[in-house]
Amino acid sequence: MTRTDRPQEANWPDLAGRREARGHVLPVRVYYEDTDFTGVVYHATYLRFIERGRSDMLRLAGVHHHELQQGAHGGALAFAVRRMEIDFLAPARIDDLLEVVTRLDSARGARLCLSQEVRRGDEVLFRASVTVAVISAEGRPRRLPEALIALLESDTQAAS
Repeated sequence: MTRTDRPQEANWPDLAGRREARGHVLPVRVYYEDTDFTGVVYHATYLRFIERGRSDMLRLAGVHHHELQQGAHGGALAFAVRRMEIDFLAPARIDDLLEVVTRLDSARGARLCLSQEVRRGDEVLFRASVTVAVISAEGRPRRLPEALIALLESDTQAAS
C-alpha cells in the first residue's frame, strides 16, 4: 500500500486540490496563525501557501516526495527552490477563502519553472514565478528523469 492509498486519504479525495484548465487549484482558508497583529496575512505565509500548492500539484500528477527521496526514479532526488520572483498585489485577511493556482511552465534538464497565484475569487492577491532545481541527495544538480517529465507533461495536458 502506498502512502496515497491509505484509507483515510480515500475519504478526502479533494485534499490535494484539483486540476482545472487554469492549472492545479488548492483551496486555502486563512487562519489566525497565518496573520500578523492586524489580521492581514503575513508576507512569509504566502510562501507556505504556494509550497503546498507545488507539492499537491506534484502529488496529483503522481510525483510523490517520499518516492523521490527513496530513489524510486533512479536515485534519490529532491526539489529545491532556486529562484523566486514575487509580487504582493493585495492583502488577504483572516477567514478569507483563497485558492492557490499552480501552473507548470516547463520541465527541462534539472529544473522546473512554475507560475503561481494566490487568489480570492477573481482577484489575484499574490503572484510568483518559481524556478525549482532538481538535486541529488548530495545536493548536486540532477536531470529530471524522463518518466517524471512524462508524468508532469501528461498532467498538464490533462488539466487543459
